[in-house]
Amino acid sequence: MTWLRALREVVRSGLTIEEARLEPLLALRTAVGVALVIGPALWLASPAYAASAALGAYSAGAATFQRTWRPRKVIALGAGVGLALGTFLGYLAAGRLATFLPLLAVWAFAAGMAWAVGSTAGIVAATTVGSMLVTVTLPTSIGRALEHAGIIALGGVAQALLILLFPIRRWGAHRDALADALAAVADYARRLRHDPTAPFDPEPLMTARDAAAVTPSQARTRPSVLHGPRGLAERIRPVVAALADPGVGAPPEGPGRDRARELLDAAAEVLDAAARSIRRGTPAEVSPGSTDALCVDEEHEVLEGPARQAAERLVELLGEALEIARCGTPGRTPAPPVPEDAQVLVRPTMFRLVPVVVRAVRRELRRDSPVFRHAVRLAAVATLGYLIAARLPVGHGYWVPITSVMVMRPDFHQTYARAVARLAGTLAGVALATGMVRALGPDAQVFGLLAVVSAGLSFLLNRTGYAYSQCFTAAYVVFLLGMGGQAWEQTVPERVVLTLLGGALAMLAYVVFPAWETPRLPGRLADWLAAEGRYAAAVLRSYAEPTREHHADLRRALLASRQARAAWQEAYDRARQEPVRPRGLTSREAEEAQEAIKGFDRAAMLMESHVPRADSRPVPEAERLAEALEADTAQAAADVREHRNPDWARVEEALHAWEGAAAGDGSPVVRRGAAMQKRALEALATAVSRTPLERDVGSAREEQRVRAAAATEGDGSGSAHRGG
Repeated sequence: MTWLRALREVVRSGLTIEEARLEPLLALRTAVGVALVIGPALWLASPAYAASAALGAYSAGAATFQRTWRPRKVIALGAGVGLALGTFLGYLAAGRLATFLPLLAVWAFAAGMAWAVGSTAGIVAATTVGSMLVTVTLPTSIGRALEHAGIIALGGVAQALLILLFPIRRWGAHRDALADALAAVADYARRLRHDPTAPFDPEPLMTARDAAAVTPSQARTRPSVLHGPRGLAERIRPVVAALADPGVGAPPEGPGRDRARELLDAAAEVLDAAARSIRRGTPAEVSPGSTDALCVDEEHEVLEGPARQAAERLVELLGEALEIARCGTPGRTPAPPVPEDAQVLVRPTMFRLVPVVVRAVRRELRRDSPVFRHAVRLAAVATLGYLIAARLPVGHGYWVPITSVMVMRPDFHQTYARAVARLAGTLAGVALATGMVRALGPDAQVFGLLAVVSAGLSFLLNRTGYAYSQCFTAAYVVFLLGMGGQAWEQTVPERVVLTLLGGALAMLAYVVFPAWETPRLPGRLADWLAAEGRYAAAVLRSYAEPTREHHADLRRALLASRQARAAWQEAYDRARQEPVRPRGLTSREAEEAQEAIKGFDRAAMLMESHVPRADSRPVPEAERLAEALEADTAQAAADVREHRNPDWARVEEALHAWEGAAAGDGSPVVRRGAAMQKRALEALATAVSRTPLERDVGSAREEQRVRAAAATEGDGSGSAHRGG
């Protein structure tokens, strides 16, 4: 992608309205938290104290809207404490540049490294950098600084108390994650009716698993319905895929295919009903036709062999889903039986999280880490922005580094899109608030009320797009400044210019010290291939020796393959938005390799659906194929990293030996699945295998293709497609 096209995509993305469910009650509660600290501070103290209280309450409230599975009150308290600490430390060093700049650099670097823990930690940590920058305008006495820090922390306490006293849709995010997982499997079953080889994105299942991890205190109050259905969705997914697949399931045409479609349609309706029941906490209705379709007639059932086994297994699992759908009242919802080898997912408490955070940060302390490079950029931009602002003949110069810190993200596209969105939102918000300030005249109480309303609208639009939320955030700040007696002529134009300067500085920092994903694509692809090889080998070993230990190994390998796939998908999506020439893999080769590995994963999933029970007859031939698959995929992963052509000699030899073995081994599913995996590996080799000359020609053709696409889009010929 060229720079011009990348910038057009950035502008489009930054100004896009995202489809999201609004949460007015949450926004109202958070805005009330801001009002509860602004009002008393104005009445009992001064506008300066009210501004500090508003800073803590607003930032702590905004932190609770981040996607996290920890209790919202804990997030609010943590954000309040971090803001207060940053405020106080900033004051202690604010007297001289020789002390303040090193502190700012270290604090900003630590905030950037917080992304190693997750996006929520990174975003909350960035707000503490902003609070440290604002402290340079506070009164110069330690006692007053402690007072302001305490008031900021009080804002976080106020938000936490409101969450505790007025809970809104308790466990709602966890219910949504679990319901989304069931709904995703329902959609998969529905698509399989028309496309027996339809792909499935495991992200909803991964999100549900992340949400299922709870702290000991959460485990004591978690609703019973959140205990078991996730495992139900995990078990249904491979079964519906095996039933629909014409190679190992129902025949391509005829009564067997019609029966499979009937079962898939019933599965989709039952799973959707279970998802609605979990999401709303109420029973959901299932049509009698779907219930009747789940009755397997022993004498007249048209499905045979592995297809019939899959149908019977599906009916058994959907019976559990029916119980969930019909008994969705809180307290009555039964938890489906949990497999014996399942483990409770425990999330560490805040204190026990410290060593986890240390390990995560230590893993990212390397030059090629995107998190480390983001932390370096953040520290450099924060200090440089502060120095530039200090030399400008304007007030409130700290808006330059604050803007840079708040828009910067570890990847190129988000950083640039947020910079564009922040500027657009700031211009709109400042224009709106300025007109109101001029019309109303100086009135601290009125401006405080308008600040609360603006904060509520900002919270309400938090998930609809950064530009639209930032519009009301900018208005909120203008009203706070007006409440403190600042003249709009001195603050509004300055803030627009400083916001533009801070956004430009953040964008320039990524150009100077980038963290491109494009060069890392071969490594991500190699990691995914190796993980899929271990998963496929674990499936085969469960056939070779059906034991509980091998079944547990299979589960661990499946989770590892999903994590590797998610890492690849994230890198691939970022690379497609970067203005960087392909290195090692062109976009077409990456897409073809991705489809090949997805086919390999699908074959392993189909075999997993028929994994025998612990007391079943073993298939010794599968062990040799498992060893060959694991060895060849591990070697192929190394070849992909080094840009060498992969080879599948061991797999071919193992399959040839199996074909020469005596017939009647009773494993038609695993034999067919192994053949599908071999075809997928051959497709992968075709996608990534090239001579040095072919690599040079391929890169040149890729560059020509990108330029042609950009030219086509520029002359307007692509408008019809975009408009559709």
